[in-house]
Amino acid sequence: MKFTLDKDITYEQAVERMFEMLGNSQIMALASSLDDYVMVRNVSCLFYDEKIYFKTDKNFRKTKQLLENPNVAMCWSGVQVEGIAVNKGLVTEEPGQRFAEGYKKYLWQSYNKYSHEDTEILIEVIPKYVEIWDTSDDGYAFQLFIDFEKKQIEIKLYDEK
Repeated sequence: MKFTLDKDITYEQAVERMFEMLGNSQIMALASSLDDYVMVRNVSCLFYDEKIYFKTDKNFRKTKQLLENPNVAMCWSGVQVEGIAVNKGLVTEEPGQRFAEGYKKYLWQSYNKYSHEDTEILIEVIPKYVEIWDTSDDGYAFQLFIDFEKKQIEIKLYDEK
C-alpha cells in the first residue's frame, strides 16, 4: 500500500505499511546497550502479530544486555524501530511453533546453521516508536512516524522546509 500526499493515513494503515515494507523476514541491525556500552549486530527476524521476533543463544553477550536492559533499536532499509525486547523462553517451547515454522520457511540457511534447541531463546520486540522513510505514489519522499503507545502518526515531507 502506497500513499498520495493528499490522502490521510490512519494509524492502522501506517502500521500496515511498516510490516508491508518489512515483509515476512529480514536481516535487521539490532542495537542494545548495558552500562553505556552499545553493541550492534545483525539478527534474522520474522514479523507477525505486529511484533518483531528473532532468536538468540541464551549464553551470548547480546542476550545478557537484552535481559538487563530491554530497550533496543532495530533498522532495516528505511524502517527504524525503537522498542522493548521480551524473552519468550526457549524457541522450542513457543505455543504453536509459529516462529520455528517461519524460520524454517523463510530463513532456511540460518535455521540449518544456527539451530541449538537447548539454548536458543525467542525474543519478541514490541515496537514503541517507528520512523519510516518512504515515497508516495506521486514520488514525494516523506518520513512517517508511528507512536505505538499513543497510536498516533505524524507525516513530514522530507523536502519540506
